[in-house]
Amino acid sequence: MSPAVFVLAMEVDVRIAHARSLKDKRQVVKGLLEATRRRYGVSAAEVGGQDTWQRAALGFAVVASSARQADEVMDAVDDFVWSHPELEVLGAERTWLE
Repeated sequence: MSPAVFVLAMEVDVRIAHARSLKDKRQVVKGLLEATRRRYGVSAAEVGGQDTWQRAALGFAVVASSARQADEVMDAVDDFVWSHPELEVLGAERTWLE
């Protein structure tokens, strides 16, 4: 029997109210994505809203050996995103991948 693999993805829609240019937005987004990758070992990317100044869709994914472990990592990522005062989280959606 092969070991189980659990893959959990999350898309977070955010608003960056103080961004007055794409450069302002990308600075915030890039820093957040890099910190999330480094701290939690997840894959992370801007997956939508690349051409808008104040909105972004951020995608995160984790691969784990148990569903519980994947959930715990994604809970921590979710908390980390919410902890950034320069972001307004507009919504988040999780999806289990097969």
